[in-house]
Amino acid sequence: MPIRLILADDHAMFREGLKALLRHEPDVSIAAEASSIEGLSALVDSTPADILLLDLQLERSSLTDIEPLSQKLSVIVVTASEFVGDALAAIRLGARAVVLKRFAVETLMDAIKSVSAGDYWLPPNVQGELASQLRDPSLSPLSPREKEIVRNVALGLRNAEVAKRLFISEQTVKTHLNNVFQKLGIQDRVELTVYAIRTGIIGVHERR
Repeated sequence: MPIRLILADDHAMFREGLKALLRHEPDVSIAAEASSIEGLSALVDSTPADILLLDLQLERSSLTDIEPLSQKLSVIVVTASEFVGDALAAIRLGARAVVLKRFAVETLMDAIKSVSAGDYWLPPNVQGELASQLRDPSLSPLSPREKEIVRNVALGLRNAEVAKRLFISEQTVKTHLNNVFQKLGIQDRVELTVYAIRTGIIGVHERR
């Protein structure tokens, strides 16, 4: 049977381009498509499919949606962002592959076939960064102080509470958080909490 795909991207022209590309591939079929994150989970539930091609910026950051969706089918993140932190965060949250939009024509089928075979597929720059972090945990994108900030925020503390606990100013906490968001390619505390749980900075049952 062909590999069944769901396309989720809010750019109609890009979806049409993907469909034109995949139409010539006998090993794949398009089961459904979506232009919004709203209702995507229900679409996945109601559509027999193997792989979800998910735009990382589907109206908003889709990072927080990857984990629950990846429990239903394999997720390939398709993104215009070439920030390595975005790709690493997506993989940590359950994505099986990351495809850069500007290289989609050349690489998408390789990613689909790899994921269908049970493997991961990553762009070379992401592979290099991931290998570096596995070889040396000290190369994590976050400094020890930033990890402290992340841990406390993910535990549910407000900025003022974090500042008091760590004996620093509230402005310093805000500065660290801005740096963390930029490094990880995330946008809010919900995504930060998901990241903290996935990377072991806090335990699943620690959040208050």
